[in-house]
Amino acid sequence: MKTQINEFLNHLMIEKGFSGNTIQAYRNDLYQLEDYLRADKNFDDANDLDSTTLSNFVLTLQEKSYTRSTIARKIASIKSFLAFLVREGILHQNPSDNLSAPKIGRTLPTPISEEEINKLLDSAGAGQSPESLRDKAMLEILYATGMRVSEMVSLDQNDINLSEGYVKCMGKGAKERLIPIHDSANQAITAYIDIARPNLIGNPREPALFVNQRGERLTRQGFWLILKDHAQRAGIQSPVTPHTLRHSFATHMLQGGASLRQVQEFLGHSSIASTQIYTLLTNTHLRSEFEKAHPRAHRI
Repeated sequence: MKTQINEFLNHLMIEKGFSGNTIQAYRNDLYQLEDYLRADKNFDDANDLDSTTLSNFVLTLQEKSYTRSTIARKIASIKSFLAFLVREGILHQNPSDNLSAPKIGRTLPTPISEEEINKLLDSAGAGQSPESLRDKAMLEILYATGMRVSEMVSLDQNDINLSEGYVKCMGKGAKERLIPIHDSANQAITAYIDIARPNLIGNPREPALFVNQRGERLTRQGFWLILKDHAQRAGIQSPVTPHTLRHSFATHMLQGGASLRQVQEFLGHSSIASTQIYTLLTNTHLRSEFEKAHPRAHRI
């Protein structure tokens, strides 16, 4: 079945334009199913799959204490794969049609406050070493644009237009968007490119905008360690992950008066429903401010 899985993954990459991270998630999920089925001597091909076998696989995931969201994602991967096999005529019927995913409650994003953002940026900008200038530029551009960390580390030098003040970002589904950069971020990126990057790169032909100490393109994992270090130095008690800056950007933009459509375009959401979740956070903020300010809010 691994050949069929690989054909499906090629379909996602070539025809659907899915990102490498998304395809890797599908690969992990489907290879795990294939490993489970390979342990069954009666299983030879996808045509041997039935609803009972799939239900038993889900039970093993539950026994291994996978979270509900992870199980739901794996089921979605399986359903997409089997639907592909049906469309290709390999399967006559989809055995996952009646396979239900666990219900997942909506979890709100967790932004940090503007004060905490300033502390984080001040921590990164405290030094003048090449690494400090790079870290400052990375944090500034993430908070200025709301792009995903995978999008940031994928940036090349020619994706930045400092004179016009925008960045060209390649998002999910190979969709390109242009995002404006404010002056503070522009200055930080300019300092990094002019002063720090020449001291970090090993190969002058390296296209990556942000590089590590070996002069190679910085990875998501590398940025995560950098962010964690600066959050600790800044004394931020709230959990800070690479996605926290994206959440904070969206929330603070809406609080500042930006429209939902504008924020949707900046974030690269294909559906405005994905952006609307941030209105729940801003409404909570407005309610809190109302409670503080209204003279009768605390009366009984």
